[in-house]
Amino acid sequence: MNDAQNLEELTREQLIELLTERSGGGVKIEFAGKANARRLARQVRPRVQRSMPKYSVGDPEEQAQNLVIEGDNLQAMVTLYRERGQIDLILTDPPYNTGRDFRYNDKWDQDPNDPGMGDLVSEEDAAKHTKWMKFMYPRLRMMKAMLKPTGVLAICIDHRELFRLGQMLDELFGAENRLAIINWQKSYTTRGDSGHVAVTTEYVLVYANKAEHTTTRLLPRSEAAAARYKTPDGDPRPWKSGHSGGPSPLSHKTMVYGIQHPFTGDVIYPNERNSWRFRRAEMRRLLEEWGATYIDQMLDDGLDQPALVMTGSASEARKRAEKRLAAGCWPRLFFGKDGLGRPQVKFYLDAIKKGVVPATYWADEDYDEPLELGSASWDHEQSGHSQAGVKELTAVIGKGHGFDTVKPMRLITKILTIWCPPDGTVLDAFAGSGTTGHAVLALNDETGANRRFILIEQGRPEKGDSYARTLTVERLRRVITGDWDNGKGTPLPGGYRFVALGSKVDADALLAMERVDMVDAIIASYYDTSPRRGSNLIPQDPAKYRYLVARNSEDEGFFLVWGGADMSIDFTEDVYETCSEEARQAGLKPIYHVYARFNLFQTENVDFLKIPDRILIDFGLDLRNDAFSESDDR
Repeated sequence: MNDAQNLEELTREQLIELLTERSGGGVKIEFAGKANARRLARQVRPRVQRSMPKYSVGDPEEQAQNLVIEGDNLQAMVTLYRERGQIDLILTDPPYNTGRDFRYNDKWDQDPNDPGMGDLVSEEDAAKHTKWMKFMYPRLRMMKAMLKPTGVLAICIDHRELFRLGQMLDELFGAENRLAIINWQKSYTTRGDSGHVAVTTEYVLVYANKAEHTTTRLLPRSEAAAARYKTPDGDPRPWKSGHSGGPSPLSHKTMVYGIQHPFTGDVIYPNERNSWRFRRAEMRRLLEEWGATYIDQMLDDGLDQPALVMTGSASEARKRAEKRLAAGCWPRLFFGKDGLGRPQVKFYLDAIKKGVVPATYWADEDYDEPLELGSASWDHEQSGHSQAGVKELTAVIGKGHGFDTVKPMRLITKILTIWCPPDGTVLDAFAGSGTTGHAVLALNDETGANRRFILIEQGRPEKGDSYARTLTVERLRRVITGDWDNGKGTPLPGGYRFVALGSKVDADALLAMERVDMVDAIIASYYDTSPRRGSNLIPQDPAKYRYLVARNSEDEGFFLVWGGADMSIDFTEDVYETCSEEARQAGLKPIYHVYARFNLFQTENVDFLKIPDRILIDFGLDLRNDAFSESDDR
């Protein structure tokens, strides 16, 4: 296929993106196979999602809130077309190219739909970095497409691929949208990992889709930070002291002047790097709270601004100041506990923001012990910080899980607090042991928030070890039920629906589906655009109804007129009457969303959704340019 044909197949948005890439400035990273990697995400087909109630938890409403997908994450993100542009935070921990956890299939270079897993890429493989970038690049492109304009990507990485990941993200997001490179202390032991310098930190690269639209929230102020505010002078408002220096003297010349010390009588000035924090009128008011009256007076000090000096004798001023000092509850501008120091300023706890600004270094005190959740308690052991996450996982599901590196809950919770709104959606494309889902459930319970999560995990199917089922959702199940292995868990509200990716979606595959699979396809593809969006379609008990299969958050019914590949049923007046009766039984509004092959009855309160066309469209497939029929893959 030539370039002209390729361009003809692109959508308007894809053409704009391509032109921006080729004409824009900024960072460009090159590696063998990049051109193919750029196209891969557009070649990946969505997959059928098979619902697996055995691994799901919660009532229908709770299951509709969260989603766990078993399968390849690139295929899963393409399948999640309804979530495109709807994700608030992508928080994920991809493989680090360690020679143990990263596989690459060379067939993906031509066909990203190839089902092969590929072989482990060893540390000795000369092409390991190139393979890692070819693996990550289309996934990063898809992650960016999943984000809201206000959304944020926070991606964990260690030193092995830090620079290559940063360059790819700078190219895809733009360096101007890089919010932070967080350096977190994973260990306080100083083993000679590299033979030269001990590796005790890892990183989280944080990028905004559009930095100008993104909100970075304050972190809750810890008890230790609040405890630094005291009342040594008997002030009823706790405070801590800070220096009285202000902006640069070069830009604030009028705020550089002398003031006469109310205790010593000396004329003092701000240090050479600062002006005073307060303008002249405010400084006069603060000084006069010590009992003296101040006037402007030019001094032979080389400044254009007059000094603030006291009227009357310095000894009388000192007596009044000492009396004021002894009375307690000092003025905001004070001169130390004995009155003889340089001016300091009281900063009141109740006058500052309710939280603290996040910094780029997250130190060991946050991660040295596992997070306490509810009434759960932990053995007090000293361990490496990267082991805190392992201890948390072991406490929930028991020993023998085989994970020797797990991100600690506090790290994940901190990122959620900063970059995901209380009613936001979090996507983890490399879900692993399910720490992100655990953190969302715990934070919702602690703060009353309503965040939802989408987790994607493939596990090791080549070993028969789909730990999406045996570990990821097992952890979530135990967290929700409170059935921790150590017996110290408390139940957390919530639930999730577990689905496994199946065959590729095309017209033939849909028309060959049995009814139960068609229901899954509808629930997976339909996008709820209601103002109260936050839940997807909520399945209804198939044993109770012939046609009713789901409802949305507005209590409108969804009906499937379908008996299977060999029993296609048309939507007729008799079918309509049955749908109306089922809606009344379920207490639903008289607005009916009906999926069927053909519509033979017209009425105003029916939203007819043609099979397979509407489902293909809802999966993001373009019916104008492709019949989406592959009879060899059903």
